[in-house]
Amino acid sequence: MTNTGHVNPSHPLTAAGAGGLDALRDDPAGAVLGFDFDGTLAPIVDDPAAARAHPQAAPALARLAPRVAALVVITGRPAAVAVEHGGFEGIDGLVVLGQYGLERWVNGELTAPEPPPGVAEARAKLPEILKASGAPAEVYVEDKGRALAVHTRRCAEPQVALDRLRSLMDALAERTGLVVEPGRFVLELRASGMDKGRALRGFVDEVKPSGSRPSAVLFAGDDLGDLAAFDTIDALRAEGVPGVKVCSGSTEVTALAERADLVVDGPDGVIEFLETLLPLE
Repeated sequence: MTNTGHVNPSHPLTAAGAGGLDALRDDPAGAVLGFDFDGTLAPIVDDPAAARAHPQAAPALARLAPRVAALVVITGRPAAVAVEHGGFEGIDGLVVLGQYGLERWVNGELTAPEPPPGVAEARAKLPEILKASGAPAEVYVEDKGRALAVHTRRCAEPQVALDRLRSLMDALAERTGLVVEPGRFVLELRASGMDKGRALRGFVDEVKPSGSRPSAVLFAGDDLGDLAAFDTIDALRAEGVPGVKVCSGSTEVTALAERADLVVDGPDGVIEFLETLLPLE
């Protein structure tokens, strides 16, 4: 029986997921592994600035790196922040795509576009909008440089606060040419045109150019923004590429669990899964 770590018994490994894992283990050197950061490799915390990867995340990725075709972390965070908070420096070959794929970090080098013009306008208007809306004082704005995230996790009723802010954030996004990315007690204003699904597909195509295919593609995530990456796994399967969709389970978001091949118990379960993914030869 496959050792998959902390599996939620109400979400057993699907047949498609089992096939993807078998293909990955049969030919790990041809496989592409992708991961979200917050909630997947790092526990969710009240203050995003205090988030750090699970202490075994970087060692687990470092052990996998030489055995697979490619490793990528795709995150809404700035790539450099994810590298610092993840302890990813020194993991040879690991690529970090930040801001949903707009930024790229590899081997210590960061490539990033200029912030979209709407971010500066939204940054200037957001404080007065929050004040005028009567948003609780616990609402926290995280400035990501190329995006702005409004967190309600610290509020006494975080979902209520989030719901009350949604229409205001939608209106601000429309005025500034940005889009709203919802997440676990967060609404993020960011540039359109890129998401984790497009980022994953572009990375796979880069690793395996036209005319060749990876042996398998795996993606692990926990939040609504990771659904686009699950869509990419489904599309690759339709093209004959085995895939595995892993959900870092939580009580805050259930949409991913409903789409996943495998549900594990948060970052602890993700790390245990990674540690048993490719048994020592």
